[in-house]
Amino acid sequence: QVQLVESGGGLVQAGGSLRLSCAASGSIFSINEMSWYRQPPGKQRELVAVVTSGGRTHYDDSVKGRFTISRDNAKNTVYLQMNSLKPEDTAVYYCNQEVATTGWDKHIDYWGKGTLVTVSS
Repeated sequence: QVQLVESGGGLVQAGGSLRLSCAASGSIFSINEMSWYRQPPGKQRELVAVVTSGGRTHYDDSVKGRFTISRDNAKNTVYLQMNSLKPEDTAVYYCNQEVATTGWDKHIDYWGKGTLVTVSS
């Protein structure tokens, strides 16, 4: 079994910064993509940023130039540095990691429980 635990959410004023972390633990053989999603109040979950096992990154247009995704493979951890935060960034942020638990298994998606980010104007 694999567990993902997010941390780093909270309340911040517009223009401020937060750093989210998501650590995977349990039976882990390898991890492919690591991603951050968010779900604003009353809206659907949306992709924010992705980092591949090779270190390539992809960002939603709404966060380009403000957010940076990174990963520490030794710690099975993905980070999201969020700068110049705006009220519209307010959401529950979810971590997703594609994990294989053995060398024979496919990589499957695991999700964290989410961490709330609130940006006040």
